[in-house]
Amino acid sequence: MAQVKGLVGLRPVGDSIASITCPPYDVIKEGSPLERVLKQSENSLYHITLGSEPVKALARLQAKGLLQEDETPCFYVYEQVYGKEMRRGVFTATEVTDYRFGNIIRHEKTFDDKVKGRLALREKTGYTFEPVFLLTEAPLRAVLDEVARRYTPEYEFTSDFGKHSELHGIKNRIFRVEEESEEGQRIKELIASGPLYIADGHHRYHASLLNKQTHCLAYICQGADARIQAYNRVINGLVKFTDIEQKLPLVRTSEFKTPAKHSFALYTKEGSFLLKAAHVPDAPVGRLDCSILEKELYPHLGLTHAMITDHRYFDYYPEDDLEKMKAVVDAGKYDLAVALHPVSLEELLAVANAGIKDPNIVMPEKSTFFAPKILSGIFIYRHEKVGSQKY
Repeated sequence: MAQVKGLVGLRPVGDSIASITCPPYDVIKEGSPLERVLKQSENSLYHITLGSEPVKALARLQAKGLLQEDETPCFYVYEQVYGKEMRRGVFTATEVTDYRFGNIIRHEKTFDDKVKGRLALREKTGYTFEPVFLLTEAPLRAVLDEVARRYTPEYEFTSDFGKHSELHGIKNRIFRVEEESEEGQRIKELIASGPLYIADGHHRYHASLLNKQTHCLAYICQGADARIQAYNRVINGLVKFTDIEQKLPLVRTSEFKTPAKHSFALYTKEGSFLLKAAHVPDAPVGRLDCSILEKELYPHLGLTHAMITDHRYFDYYPEDDLEKMKAVVDAGKYDLAVALHPVSLEELLAVANAGIKDPNIVMPEKSTFFAPKILSGIFIYRHEKVGSQKY
């Protein structure tokens, strides 16, 4: 089953963690208000994960005394409070094994360009900067709650991204737990009791495989604590929506909101509509709403699966960003906005487990959005490669 050990590498010094940490690189859209805020913050990890000179940016943080080396293998229990909700998980160094062994189970396809970018960054620096988000079915939460009761936080801060990120305003507490401690050993044992499921960061795990790392930086929480949002999309078809509107069994609605399962909420300049699925297959992937949408709507728009990563035709927004999607359509950047019902944890596990026997069974890209995301920069992991000395 999945094996983990404590992390060694670099971590922020004191209160500098608030200025260093930032959202994951893959939710920072080029030219967005969030990117402008991060560019203006000279200490932000953004300058490493997306900057043009990551090695210099890392050296600059070290020269300013904002990062400290930590050679004691430790786990870092991470608490996020957002609104009235709270989630606790733990940062670990998780053993990297091929998917066929069933220790780490995927559910989604990866984009090659993102894998190449993460590989290049790791080769240049020798560090991993952002975690893979993993789920366990083990009762991990109880020991993490115990750590939060008994330990003093190593870090405590509120994220400030100028209200341009879902991570803005989240209250963060991090507890440092030595691997050799009683709690550290319990964390190891619990996680080792079963497999781990990739929730988010498939491309980061795949980069760890291709980089021949022994372990990857990972954040692990109980599946029950994972909040899955729908991953909605704005679309430009080769055929305009107004040209196909009469061909679809649409129901006009008064508002654009998250629909019921197997239904799709549509927004255009002409108003809002509801489109119900004509057929729901039994297969784990085929019955997903994103799969049904691709089969029942995309052909009418002249779109194919090969186009879904092309921003001329598609862009993607989490469930909380419905108003932003409407604004994009109103501005004429995209013709149509589509909101889906979120994938359930049961659906995710069904696809992931089916994929153990048949690696071709995976979710389409952009099927799920786990919220809140995990801050980057809480720990910078000095990874090892198979058959080589430690960095």
